[in-house]
Amino acid sequence: MGAVLAVVLAAAGCSSTGGKRAEERAAEAAEGRAAVNTPRWTFAMVTHSGDGDTFWDIVQKGAEQAAVKDNINFLYSHNDEGNQQAQLVQTAIDKKVDGLIVSLAKPDAMKAVVAKAVKAGIPVVTVNSGSAESKEFGALTHIGQDESIAGEAVGDELNERGRKKALCVLHEQGNVGHEQRCAGAKKTFDGTMQNLYVDGTNMPDVTASIEAKLQSDKSIDAVVTLGAPFADAAVQAKQTAGSKAEINTFDLNAKVATGLQTEKLGFAVDQQPYLQGYQAVDLLWLYRSNLNVLGGGQPVLTGPQIITAADADALADYTKRGTR
Repeated sequence: MGAVLAVVLAAAGCSSTGGKRAEERAAEAAEGRAAVNTPRWTFAMVTHSGDGDTFWDIVQKGAEQAAVKDNINFLYSHNDEGNQQAQLVQTAIDKKVDGLIVSLAKPDAMKAVVAKAVKAGIPVVTVNSGSAESKEFGALTHIGQDESIAGEAVGDELNERGRKKALCVLHEQGNVGHEQRCAGAKKTFDGTMQNLYVDGTNMPDVTASIEAKLQSDKSIDAVVTLGAPFADAAVQAKQTAGSKAEINTFDLNAKVATGLQTEKLGFAVDQQPYLQGYQAVDLLWLYRSNLNVLGGGQPVLTGPQIITAADADALADYTKRGTR
C-alpha cells in the first residue's frame, strides 16, 4: 500500500498542472507580483541594526522578497539603541500592523513593548538575537542561530587550525548575542581568548584598536570579528601591525567571500541572514492565513555554517547579488 501511495504522490507531484502552476508562481514572484490571493496584510520589521550594516541589508532583502510573494505590505525600520528600537516597535503597534518581526539584541529594553504587541493581538516573530527570551516574551517562534552554539563552532574551528591565542572583537556594547558568541568560542577553544571591545560606529577606531592590540601582543595568532564589515578593518589592522594572525569573522558578504578566496580571511560563520528575513515574513503569513507555527517551541536555526576558501567560489555570485 505504501509503495502504491508513493507512486500516486509522485505522479501527482509531476503532473503538468502542478508543475505549471509552480512555475507560474515562481515567475510571478520574480516579476514582483504576489503568488497568493490572501489579504494584503501589513508586517513591520524592527531591528537593532546600525547604519550601513550589510548584514541587515541581506535580512531586509529576504524579507522584502517574501513580502512580494505573500502579498504583504512590508515596513522596515531600525535603531541600534535599545530604547529607540522599542519606540519604533511602539510606532508599529500604533499603526495596528498585522504582524511584527523584531530582533532582541537588548532584550531588557524590548520586553515591555513586545508584551504590548502580543496583548494587542499582533503575532510576533523574533529574528537573529534573543532566542533565549523569545518564548518568554510571547513570540510565536525565533529564527536565527543559537549564538552560544555558533561561538562553540568557532572555538572548535580554531582548534582544528592549530591556533593558540585569539582575540574576539565585540563591536556593540550591551549586545547579549555578541557576548554569547565570544563566551561560546572561549568555552571550546583549547587556547586562550581575550575580548576586545570597540566602537562599531567608528570604523577607524575599530581598526586602530585592533592594530594596537596586535602590535602589543605578537603571540595573538587569530582574530575573530563578529560582523562582516569589521573583518576588513581587522585585515587592515593586521597589515599595519605586521601581525601574522589569521583573521576570521562571523557573517558573510561579497567582501568576505573575496577575502576567503584570496585567503586574507581564514573562515566565516554564516547564519544565512537572507533566510532569517524571508522565513520571518513567510511564517507570519502562514500564521495569519493558516495558523501555522514552526519550531515546536524551539528556535528555527539558520546556522551556524563554517565557510572557508573551498566554499567561497560557489557562494561568490550569491554574495554579489546580496542574498548571502
